[in-house]
Amino acid sequence: MHSTTCKRLIAVVSSFAMMAAFSACGDNTPADTTGATKGKNSGISGEFHGAGASSQQGAVEAWIATYQGKNRNAKIAYNPSGSGAGVSTFLTGAIAWAGTDAPLSEEQVELSKSVCKSGSAFDVPVYVSPIAVVFNLKGISGQGKHLNMDAGVIARIFDGKITQWNDEAIKAENPKVSLPATPITVVHRSDKSGTTNNFTSYLKAAAPNDWGHDPQENWPNEVGQAAKGTDGVVSSIGQADGTIGYADLAKAGNFGTVSVKVGSDYVAPAADAAAKTVNASPLRAMPKGSKRVVVNVDYATDSAGDYPVVSSSYVVACPAYKDAKTGLFVRDWLGYVLSDSGQKVAADNTGSAALGGALTQRALKSVNTIQAK
Repeated sequence: MHSTTCKRLIAVVSSFAMMAAFSACGDNTPADTTGATKGKNSGISGEFHGAGASSQQGAVEAWIATYQGKNRNAKIAYNPSGSGAGVSTFLTGAIAWAGTDAPLSEEQVELSKSVCKSGSAFDVPVYVSPIAVVFNLKGISGQGKHLNMDAGVIARIFDGKITQWNDEAIKAENPKVSLPATPITVVHRSDKSGTTNNFTSYLKAAAPNDWGHDPQENWPNEVGQAAKGTDGVVSSIGQADGTIGYADLAKAGNFGTVSVKVGSDYVAPAADAAAKTVNASPLRAMPKGSKRVVVNVDYATDSAGDYPVVSSSYVVACPAYKDAKTGLFVRDWLGYVLSDSGQKVAADNTGSAALGGALTQRALKSVNTIQAK
């Protein structure tokens, strides 16, 4: 694991101005197993930009720091503008890759044909993380502290049907906790968000009788207050007693989190439990020859130890780029991201679940076909 100093450096990377600071961190990074980053002889040089899912921000910053430590002539920047904005920017041809918490729509795949040199864009998973239901409740919340809730209670809170913390439904699942009569303030994303899509997918699948809205990237009701990006949601939660929202677990900070009911038990958000859910979920059927690797997450799982509120986050890339140098970079970059060492760097710095096994091999198979000439 990196030292505390290196972590702090990684956490603040957002521009090229900080690149020189990371060489020391990269020296301690385990070598990747793909052979994608072999130092100065990799032939990767130039400036490359990505944008998209804010949930990936911490992982991408760590990947950039370590990748650039071995590819000194590559300068990489990532704008955590949100999944929707990132894919939209990718479809203009302005960036090399996009990060998104929601798989591409068929319309987006069709639109990508005008951006890629040939074929259409594909998406592969690179980052799996629990989405925590985060709350700020005086005397109750705190890092490592949890309240128990089933999917129906969570759905009714976020749909404005449970409005106080001492509601009988919450009390019934937490009989040993003295809950206050504090009003509940829901905090949700204001921007188009893959995290919102994953969260509403969970609510719809696990609590269909209490959540009448379809899964979507835009928040579907007028309950509570809106905030932009994951950081905005977490910041808003911290500003008032009685708030509750949803965010990548890595951003939960010192707030309390909800242990969700799965089967007969309650499961706290954790990387291993999230990975267990994703690895047991089926892949979406794709047309023959498609390079897309999309997981149909089983949000309604009742398997012991699964944590079903999960973000399976993707990168979007072209099979061929109009600029061959960009293709060479994206193939090498994503090869590193998916490598054992790339996944370990993300896990060490964000608490994400390291991908592996058959899912990673399927993703690498697609990435390795990106044309570099």
